[in-house]
Amino acid sequence: MVNTTMNSTIISIVDNEAQLIVLVNFLNKIISQIAFALIMIMGNIGSILTCIVFSQPTYRKSPCAMYFFASSFSQLFTFNFACLTRMLQYAYGIQIINTNLWFCKIRFYLFYILVAIPRYNIIMATIDRYFASSRDALRRQWSSPKLASRFIIVNVIFWCLIYIQVIIFYNINTGACQYQTGVYSIFFSIYISIDSGILPLVLMFIFGLLTVRNIHQTKKRIEPATGNSGKITKKDIQFHKMLANQICLFLILNVPNPCYLVYRTITLYTIKSPFRLATETFVSNMTYVLIYLGFSLTFTNFIISSQIFRKEFIQIIRTRIFRRAPLPLTTIGGTTVRIPRPNDIQD
Repeated sequence: MVNTTMNSTIISIVDNEAQLIVLVNFLNKIISQIAFALIMIMGNIGSILTCIVFSQPTYRKSPCAMYFFASSFSQLFTFNFACLTRMLQYAYGIQIINTNLWFCKIRFYLFYILVAIPRYNIIMATIDRYFASSRDALRRQWSSPKLASRFIIVNVIFWCLIYIQVIIFYNINTGACQYQTGVYSIFFSIYISIDSGILPLVLMFIFGLLTVRNIHQTKKRIEPATGNSGKITKKDIQFHKMLANQICLFLILNVPNPCYLVYRTITLYTIKSPFRLATETFVSNMTYVLIYLGFSLTFTNFIISSQIFRKEFIQIIRTRIFRRAPLPLTTIGGTTVRIPRPNDIQD
């Protein structure tokens, strides 16, 4: 009688756990279908519009705008490859990544590159604002279009080389595409935790604070290109707002992923139940949903943060959709702006 009761209890527990696993997997699938689809639509439209706006004459010679342009351009590849393949895997169960070795290696190689490049372009924009706001003339020289174009190219080459390790050490083990077990798994888990989470957060936070300090220390700075004294331009102030909001977005939406990666490293060799594994898969996937969401909100952030950006966006609609003559450009206080005609609606 006792054995029968115990067996019934065990069967009940197993059944409950199986039901919970089914529920977690179902939630993972549904959220992936909806979230990734919305993120891809928002991200693609936003990235294209951001690239168009930052290619306008108002921004063309600004190093910070060049970093923003490069970040948004690279995000197009992030959405249409990294995000797309993740959606296919978790939302629709297309498991080619876990069955085809060459796709396994190439997918994760490109995934890490396509997430790192836009992220570090934003970090370089943060560093650029620190140099541009400095009272030291030598430091201000590091904020220039020529150097920005070089750093953007170096950023791409650097991450393409760094992640060659993925092609070498990623394999399909027990039906899953993942890095090799053993010493390398510990190294790579720690490395990704630092590279994807801790280091970007620290760099953005430090250079953000240094930029704020520079702005508070002085109301004037010397323009890098001309060597003349002048007030901080309206465009510079709005760049600071755009970056500050972007950093806040990054801090909020990217913190869960490195936290999970640290947890995964600590529990790498822990024996886990099927329900715990399903839960961890769900949590891991949701942290990447947040990362992609942060990328997709870039255009929204810029529209909210910058009046000049909004005016340039309206100018694009005015000329390319309504076929009206473009507003003339002028430079006021070191900032290139559009002069509205008397009959135009003010922003």
